[in-house]
Amino acid sequence: MEGKTAALAVLIPSRGWSEDLDPARSAPHDSVLVKILHTADWHVGKTLRGRSRADEHRAVLDEIVAIAEREAVDIVLVAGDQFDRAVPSPESEEIVYDALLRLARTGAHVVVIAGNHDNPRRLAAVKPLLELTNVTAASRVARPDDGGVVRVPTKSGETACIALFPFQSKRGIVTAEALMGGDPDDHQKEYSGRCRKIAAALCEQFSPETVNLVVGHLTVVGAAMGGGEREAHIFDYYLPADIFPTSAHYVALGHIHKPQMIPGKCPIWYAGSPFALDFGEAHGENCVLVVEAAANRPARVQEIPLTSGRALRTLRGSSLDLDALEGTTGDDFLRVIVEEAPSPGLAERVRGMFPHAVDVIVARPNGAGDSHEPVDPRKLRDPRTQFRRYLKERDIAGKELAGLFDELLDEEYASATA
Repeated sequence: MEGKTAALAVLIPSRGWSEDLDPARSAPHDSVLVKILHTADWHVGKTLRGRSRADEHRAVLDEIVAIAEREAVDIVLVAGDQFDRAVPSPESEEIVYDALLRLARTGAHVVVIAGNHDNPRRLAAVKPLLELTNVTAASRVARPDDGGVVRVPTKSGETACIALFPFQSKRGIVTAEALMGGDPDDHQKEYSGRCRKIAAALCEQFSPETVNLVVGHLTVVGAAMGGGEREAHIFDYYLPADIFPTSAHYVALGHIHKPQMIPGKCPIWYAGSPFALDFGEAHGENCVLVVEAAANRPARVQEIPLTSGRALRTLRGSSLDLDALEGTTGDDFLRVIVEEAPSPGLAERVRGMFPHAVDVIVARPNGAGDSHEPVDPRKLRDPRTQFRRYLKERDIAGKELAGLFDELLDEEYASATA
């Protein structure tokens, strides 16, 4: 991540009951009691302009499983959006469920919640099977005594009390009638107020004797967007950070694709996506978070970088500028913006130079082709006039194209009258 070492340990006060600790009872920081791995926003099934990324997902999930095993974590928190779409392909399901099972086989208890891209009914359907393998799944928000809070004993003797907060749609809180006729600010206040009550009810189970965790798929005020999120579910569904109490040792969030800490009463973190999912996201800042916590001491958070996944790069310039870059981009996925007047075959030539270009955009130089001459509307009835106006507006050198258009049009007229 920017300005950070490859694996940065951050000491964050738990602020719950830490001020009342007896120093003689506090364990030293090099004695690990409960270790948690936090990951989110896998988006398995995501394609890039139709190109599969399944191999990248397999590689990065292998990497996450290896980290969980190497770090000997007690708990893995997967904070939603395991899938990219509500009806995943069989290949996507195989990738996700295989990863969850392999995480459980490391000896960790795995907790997975539904995000806005996941289908809660599908997750609920496989929940009984997952629970046979030491995986707890939460598809919807539930009462604490009905699965909304789980207690996980760990090998150190500590117990983790985990509040489960899957994605909560505004449609489940604000009525359709209110959405159609009310004030949007009132809708947001109603949504935020209901979520505050949900968080309070779930976190009421926290005690000074347990390691208290929240795993949620939410947008918290102050988060910086990663660039690939679904905007309608970001800007319409936000919550203040103070809904999480001081008694929480750690809040593990998904939904925002940029890894970051959010200021609050307790440590609140987004793990971010495991690799860049779209061109708005930066490559190289992707990570998982490993947290060390105990009931009687502050939590420590370490960012462990992930290296799998292809970089997404944007190239911009004229044909001459791009010629100099040919053969230098490896297997990176590219968005190429050609800054010159369009000409026949230009985009195809650029794709030939850069086989991994998924977007080729021909952008006219600033100001080119912006002036429009007045045209007699009656003349626009003639297809030839319309086509030549189209070429002129886009600053396309079109004498040959216009001639070819005329030939095709004459052939069409001839066949129609034959």
